[in-house]
Amino acid sequence: MTRTDIPARLDRLPWSRWHWRVVIALGVAWVLDGLEVTLVGSLGGVLERPDTLGLSATQIGWTGSLYIGGAVVGALVFGRLADRLGRKRLFLVTLAVYAVATLATAFSTDFAFFALCRFATGLGIGGEYAAINSAIDELIPARVRGRVNLAINGSFWIGAALGAGLSLWLLDPSVLGPVWGWRAGFALGALLAVAILLVRRDLPESPRWLIAHGRAEEAERIVQRIEAEAVAQHGALPAAVGSLQFDERASPGWREVAQVLLRRYPKRSAVALALMVSQAFFYNAIFFTYALVLTRFHGVPEGRVALYIFPFALGNVLGPLLLGPLFDRIGRRRMIALTYVLSGIGLGLTGWAFMQGWLDALSQALCWSAVFFLASAAASSAYLTVSEVFPLEMRAISISIFYAVGTGAGGFVAPVLFGALIETGSRGAVAAGYAVGAVLVIFAGLLALRWAVNAERRPLEEVAPPLGSVPSGDDPTAR
Repeated sequence: MTRTDIPARLDRLPWSRWHWRVVIALGVAWVLDGLEVTLVGSLGGVLERPDTLGLSATQIGWTGSLYIGGAVVGALVFGRLADRLGRKRLFLVTLAVYAVATLATAFSTDFAFFALCRFATGLGIGGEYAAINSAIDELIPARVRGRVNLAINGSFWIGAALGAGLSLWLLDPSVLGPVWGWRAGFALGALLAVAILLVRRDLPESPRWLIAHGRAEEAERIVQRIEAEAVAQHGALPAAVGSLQFDERASPGWREVAQVLLRRYPKRSAVALALMVSQAFFYNAIFFTYALVLTRFHGVPEGRVALYIFPFALGNVLGPLLLGPLFDRIGRRRMIALTYVLSGIGLGLTGWAFMQGWLDALSQALCWSAVFFLASAAASSAYLTVSEVFPLEMRAISISIFYAVGTGAGGFVAPVLFGALIETGSRGAVAAGYAVGAVLVIFAGLLALRWAVNAERRPLEEVAPPLGSVPSGDDPTAR
């Protein structure tokens, strides 16, 4: 039996330089994902050239699916290990996998090797989602957990803008040109990952995870170092209020994980599933077919498609940054519902304007920028939800499960569906697909309004008590 006040001490810390290091070192995972997805999308036409890899459109589509498949597998495998072996060990391993796979991509000579590298890159990124979200929530004070989590998840679009700009620059004949530019793009992504890997080495293991695994003395030493740094920057710290007592126990098996998700917290699981599936469909439906809509319906040259990603990315970055604080002030349930429902309404209206032929390429991009200002905050709140409403001992695998199901359902179905709709050449057919996405996110938002947890400014242990601290069935927060 262990009694500790470490969670309370972590939550009462003032924001410090140490927290900034955590955010920068761990939050880069989403920047890398955005870089990867956009880089491949922007380079798709180049990779079809016979003097590069000579891929077909079908093969390029398969590499996208394999990347998503790798992310799903990586999330499940590395998420399970993050609960068993620790957050730090896994967020170092997953970044190393990403770096090696991305560097290898730069040396691809044919479709088979390129596809294998894309799958391996997805493994690393999927593992990052589970290990990083767990670590961030367990290290960031409760009063700002929402805004920090949303801002970090929204940084995907910083990577998207970086990927678009990088592709435009490297493919310029006066720089490297198509033959070598695409290889340099992947090599630079690997170089960025290595730099971040060096920064991550100095981050500690999650003290909360250490306590749960009987390593209280190590957790105490880490927290004392963090506190000393905060005192040096801010002076005396406020008193920590509250302590937690629970038994050391092994990470739960798959059967216990299923029981917690389906029997102890069935409503939370339903909300998490709806949020993840609907946002994955919403995003993948638009983003993975964005270039096709621009080229086929608006006549944008393939070489200029990347330019239209910038306003799209800007809305996606600003949404979580500006709306994130409201998730801590107004509350999770109301803000999740508001952003999901308004995103759905915005998507529906944009689809109607597109069907009527009222939009050109620029106005289409601006409409998406406005819609995804809301949708980016909504999607980021889905990741926040699954990372904070389940117990410590199974936090990473919970994130992995909902990420895998959401990505599998929305990530695979949406691009295929919208690709087929675009192939028809009918604006009405595409608008109907947008309507499906709108209905899904509105439904998820209404479900969240009814059943989502008011987790704002509350310690993680109060939102979801560790499995070792409350016998199953006695948790008053279960809902």
